[in-house]
Amino acid sequence: MQPGALVVKAVSDSMEEEICLKPDAGVSVLGIILGGGAGTRLYPLTKKRAKPAVPLGANYRLIDIPVSNCINSNIRKIYVLTQFNSASLNRHLSRAYSSNMGNYKNEGFVEVLAAQQSPENPNWFQGTADAVRQYMWLFEEQPVMEYLILAGDHLYRMDYQKFIQAHRITDADITVAALPMDEKRATAFGLMKIDDEGRITEFSEKPKGSALKAMEVDTTILGLDPERAKEMPYIASMGIYVVSKDVMSRLLRDEFPNCNDFGSEVIPGATQLGMKVQAYLYDGYWEDIGTIEAFYHANLGFTKKPVPNFSFYDRSAPIYTQARFLPPSKLIDADVTDSVIGEGCLIKSCKIHHSVIGLRSWIAEDALVEDALLMGADFYETDEERDALLLKGGVPVGIGKGSVVRRAIVDKNARIGQNIINKDGVQEAARETDGFFINCGIVTVIKDAVIPNSVVI
Repeated sequence: MQPGALVVKAVSDSMEEEICLKPDAGVSVLGIILGGGAGTRLYPLTKKRAKPAVPLGANYRLIDIPVSNCINSNIRKIYVLTQFNSASLNRHLSRAYSSNMGNYKNEGFVEVLAAQQSPENPNWFQGTADAVRQYMWLFEEQPVMEYLILAGDHLYRMDYQKFIQAHRITDADITVAALPMDEKRATAFGLMKIDDEGRITEFSEKPKGSALKAMEVDTTILGLDPERAKEMPYIASMGIYVVSKDVMSRLLRDEFPNCNDFGSEVIPGATQLGMKVQAYLYDGYWEDIGTIEAFYHANLGFTKKPVPNFSFYDRSAPIYTQARFLPPSKLIDADVTDSVIGEGCLIKSCKIHHSVIGLRSWIAEDALVEDALLMGADFYETDEERDALLLKGGVPVGIGKGSVVRRAIVDKNARIGQNIINKDGVQEAARETDGFFINCGIVTVIKDAVIPNSVVI
């Protein structure tokens, strides 16, 4: 082994294997996290913030997942590309990571790159590939070997070092992270076919019927055991790629200067050019949480017994976030079951079941919170401020006395009076002026909204 090589022990297919990256990922890989567009599928959670800045799991934000995966994989140079409502994302990243990533020995950083006009390109980002293309001049300044392209709205835990090592061992131009799929789920994804060496030969976007059957592959080639390979004969792209530095420049500038998307244009185009595009199997929990319904269920999945789908309790690969220095949560005569409670909450004489309660949440007496996600608040109101509001008929921040909040997402700083949320089980409604939307039966109360007393949604 060469001096200075990074050695990591990992478990794969029930066997311990040695991971050795030379040079190590900290100096040879640049992480590029794509923040997405306007986030219309997550609206109204994206009304006042970029999609990666949407709160997650009581204490975190979506962006904390890919950034933490990078840090845990020794990837220290990270750019986040976004163009919509990036103020809160900038603030979060600067407070959570900027002061901790670099010193005189380690030139690490996490930096937001927003869309900007230039003499060469007067347009905003037109897609994932176009976003990377517009900042290639900056990325090329980094003395790295590969670019790691990530999404900002996925929930998973992954060691990218194994991903990068597979890319180098196979001498690939591009390596695509692939998720094994059964037939029921496969129709919702872009699928890939591979040859006997795991090289991608064909792509198909959300195929059905005979077209779906034609995309079956032998997933044992990628390391799945025979029994599970039979159950999951399809592989779907996760939208996560390792691309060699010179290959990225050639693809975006020379071969496909007008293509805007990696998944549907650039990656399939590279395959057609004869480039070596490899599949890398990721056989773990992964969820695209880009819609209100998926986001809601992923959050409530944190309460699952006995083991949640995704756990924040992993000492070997923690999820990092902003240090807020909040007091412990205080529960006074409260009945709380199967729930996750964030930092700095004050919960009085109420009932909470199967819910995720965000930081600084205030839940008053006799309230019922069930199957709900509360994102909490950005600030506290003093007892005097709350009493003064109540005397004037106003509504303090949080959940008011006797409220029933069921199957709902309540965004930050919302003021819920003595109300019943979706009493009649309405499935769809767009009532933005009233402070809420209903999507798939899930009520989403908008950030900073006020729902007065006695309003029945």
